[in-house]
Amino acid sequence: MRQEAAALLGLAALALARGGASAGASEIPGAMIVLEAAPGTPGRDPSAAPPRFVLLKDGQVFVGGTERLEGGRLEKGEASALQKSADAVRKLPGIFRSPVALGGDAARTMRLWLRDGPVEVVATGDPAQAPPALAPLASLLSELLRFDHPSLRPYAPAAYAMTVREARLVGGCRAWGFAFPIAQAQAGPRAVAAAEVTGWPTGAVPASVCADDRRYAVTLRPLLPGEQP
Repeated sequence: MRQEAAALLGLAALALARGGASAGASEIPGAMIVLEAAPGTPGRDPSAAPPRFVLLKDGQVFVGGTERLEGGRLEKGEASALQKSADAVRKLPGIFRSPVALGGDAARTMRLWLRDGPVEVVATGDPAQAPPALAPLASLLSELLRFDHPSLRPYAPAAYAMTVREARLVGGCRAWGFAFPIAQAQAGPRAVAAAEVTGWPTGAVPASVCADDRRYAVTLRPLLPGEQP
């Protein structure tokens, strides 16, 4: 149990080091609004979770969960309404001095990235408990967290960003099985074609791998169109 706890703490630290939206969002071509809000569930790696919400310049929209994404397309008026809400957030005084405390559970962290600026807001807590002065931010976060749209359909990514870290997870382990050595994968995130990861857990669910007499945690984060690891 101590080894499991140490591994999970390491995953959490690496998730924070990744920088959330400040790193990933700027690498999504055409992204206008991105929200990352993966829960820190025990046994999961939030740094590998898909973004909770992404709006692209052409109106494409993506909504993510723990492992997978759905994709759709908004009408021009729908996308404009979201951009108007984002504009209201940009005008909030002191909004750039993150983190912004909304109230409630301070352990809950959300990262909102707005392209025009660009602006990144790290908020903690519950949008429903935000003070009136933060109403525009709380309103946008609430809308994106529960976002749904008739056009949404399961999204099948062409590739995944693989990350490999030495860690001992609970339970058994699977063989490595990829064409490249695991040492190469440890050097940093790399794109892996979707066909190569069939049968592997994806998103925030790590796989336990045994290779070279060592144990590793392997995550596969789904990549959006044109996105690089």
